[in-house]
Amino acid sequence: MKNFKQNPSPPDRTGEEKDPISKYMATNLITFAPDSNIMEVVNILLEKRITGAPVLNAHREVVGIIDDKTCLKLLVASEYYNSPVSQQTVSQFMDDVMMTVQEDISIGEAANIFLETKYKRLIVLDRKGKLVGQISRRDILRAIRDINSIQWKR
Repeated sequence: MKNFKQNPSPPDRTGEEKDPISKYMATNLITFAPDSNIMEVVNILLEKRITGAPVLNAHREVVGIIDDKTCLKLLVASEYYNSPVSQQTVSQFMDDVMMTVQEDISIGEAANIFLETKYKRLIVLDRKGKLVGQISRRDILRAIRDINSIQWKR
């Protein structure tokens, strides 16, 4: 099997890569509080068909993220401690390591972050550090589709 080295792609001469992520990011986010019941969170993630959501404190500041991977700790914890997790809270399982970006970065910059890191979603903050949205790899795929369709129409 041959390994391929990722080379940076040349900039798109049409300027679409300069589109800010705000054009593609999700803004109507489901968020959780650190004291949210973890089983309610799991049910909401499943019901809404989302893989994760930001965790906000009482001041609406981002303090963590809870996602499908961090929720896997539930099974391990219940087996290890031989106890139900129904009374556990988000704060016991959330991850406080996340990547945040400013809302005015470009789609190209966001794509590059995804290529260079393990993150599947980026928390988008305004200049005051407040949550304004989230962009995922899937949102970048949508941008690629849209940019490609615009270029073919020219």
